Amino acid sequence: MMGQHARSESLFYYFRLDDQVPENHLLRLVDKHIDFGFVRDRLKDSYSETGRPSIDPELLLRIPLIGYRHAGAHGVLQQLSD
Repeated sequence: MMGQHARSESLFYYFRLDDQVPENHLLRLVDKHIDFGFVRDRLKDSYSETGRPSIDPELLLRIPLIGYRHAGAHGVLQQLSD
């Protein structure tokens, strides 16, 4: 079953990640200009309708993209080999 990450506020404490990221940060530009919705459409046939929800495939694409941006190819490959 394909999971979908829902952005939500915490019920137990006041902390919003959105408040911690500056307005001109690269993550905001990526979020604004790149629509990762195609990932879910392309992969929907690969997921079962039953079972536990997976990690959102869109999130699985964003993580290495941002990791590559911050650590470079060498840093990402080193982390994968550890």
